[in-house]
Amino acid sequence: FQVQAMMKTMSSGNCTLNVPAKNSYRMVVLGASRVGKSSIVSRFLNGRFEDQYTPTIEDFHRKVYNIRGDMYQLDILDTSGNHPFPAMRRLSILTGDVFILVFSLDNRESFDEVKRLQKQILEVKSCLKNKTKESADLPMVICGNKNDHSEIYRKVRSDEGENLVSSDENCAYFEVSAKKNTNVDEMFYVLFSMAKLPHEMSPALHRKISIQYGDTFQQKPFRMRRVKDMDAYGMISPFARRPSVNSDLKYIKSKVLREGQSREREKCTIQ
Repeated sequence: FQVQAMMKTMSSGNCTLNVPAKNSYRMVVLGASRVGKSSIVSRFLNGRFEDQYTPTIEDFHRKVYNIRGDMYQLDILDTSGNHPFPAMRRLSILTGDVFILVFSLDNRESFDEVKRLQKQILEVKSCLKNKTKESADLPMVICGNKNDHSEIYRKVRSDEGENLVSSDENCAYFEVSAKKNTNVDEMFYVLFSMAKLPHEMSPALHRKISIQYGDTFQQKPFRMRRVKDMDAYGMISPFARRPSVNSDLKYIKSKVLREGQSREREKCTIQ
């Protein structure tokens, strides 16, 4: 995230895409190891499922959209399930706008980890917003993955997952299969709806555009030859790099100072 900037810039090949800061968001995916976080992200980005498991340290992806002539940017932070650096996990939460918490329906410990993560997110965000007896809207989906497995392997009941979200209208529960692509699109549709983002950000509701069209991507209206006109297009940036820790810290500092200019503030430490 850039601080005190009116526009965010993304370079794609030979083109430069300018996205208003108000239309730039970060989605953070959290959960224990081997629950399918990266598989869900892969389904979102390219509709594929990888059978081979590769441990994630931290992956960063960026997708930009042209929706009815307006530019949007979604940064996706796919975090490590091991959480080797607690301060980095806290920073990821502080900079996140929407959250996906993933557990495996056949792994009780991963469900317990999601409960801890949900509590930590609410605490960290409450500190950042610095509001007394009031919490800001925090769009979050709790996702039970691997519902394609037989019921005999299930370790978490559906009602247990639903209970985690029952008291929060900005939190939803889904049981999905990244492998079979079951309920994945529906999950993202609901998440973006709760976040008041365009529905067209959902994987099934926009046309996927390759990087070769980047030079004309932000034109109003966007047009391509031999392709039926649509109102929404999405393009993955192959050159996206995660903002530095220093940039994220400056972003949080700027946000806290801006929101607390007229009143005293508690200090939100990153430790």
